[in-house]
Amino acid sequence: MHIAIISDVHSNLDALESVLRDIKRRGLNRILFLGDAVGYGPDPNNCVSLLKRECEVLLAGNHDRAVTGMTEIEYFNEFARAAILWTVETLTEENKRFLAALPASKVFQTKTGDIFLVHSTPKEPELWHYLLTLRDAEINFNYFNQRICLIGHSHVPFVIERDLSGDMTVYKDRTVLKDGLRYIINVGSVGQPRDGDPRACYAIMDINSITFVRVDYNIKSTQKKMAAAGLPEPLIKRLEYGT
Repeated sequence: MHIAIISDVHSNLDALESVLRDIKRRGLNRILFLGDAVGYGPDPNNCVSLLKRECEVLLAGNHDRAVTGMTEIEYFNEFARAAILWTVETLTEENKRFLAALPASKVFQTKTGDIFLVHSTPKEPELWHYLLTLRDAEINFNYFNQRICLIGHSHVPFVIERDLSGDMTVYKDRTVLKDGLRYIINVGSVGQPRDGDPRACYAIMDINSITFVRVDYNIKSTQKKMAAAGLPEPLIKRLEYGT
């Protein structure tokens, strides 16, 4: 098992292309995508097409559901709503149908054990809860049976390790995956990081570890395209700061 996991591309083609180049440079040919291909950014059709071509597994996120009319846009803040409405007008019908057909969660089978994949949380995957605290994690460990659960949605990478007694430890960088322990792992965001590091983020998993990888990309190029599309200024500026 040696796989790349990406999430929350959000129509940021410059970031996605840079991440895919890094993945290929490392010789990885299995890529899992945890949802939110679109929203916020300026290149929804190109991102969907690239993800379709490169990823072995694809999930739907809340923005993917919103642009297909499957999640109410009142759930989103004003800037996200504006980007969703722009994306609805920009996406091809073929790509809308593709996004609408994606599952919100999936069990991914490997030779070393199954992994639970979900965009938001194992509990109520399509209500788009955020998993942000150890209390959130404690609840959600009860909603999947596998040893490992991979998530996205909050755009912040972390590893939560739960031992046999129920005690939990949080890691923010490369983590050794110990036999007999269980894990919830957020793989971060390719297209809109929110942990203070503006570089694109993804994860590499092998049989013994999970590693977060940061990749530089042309933020200015993405910002120029967003401005030309008339997308909200706060969405453009936040890319510089990783917030």
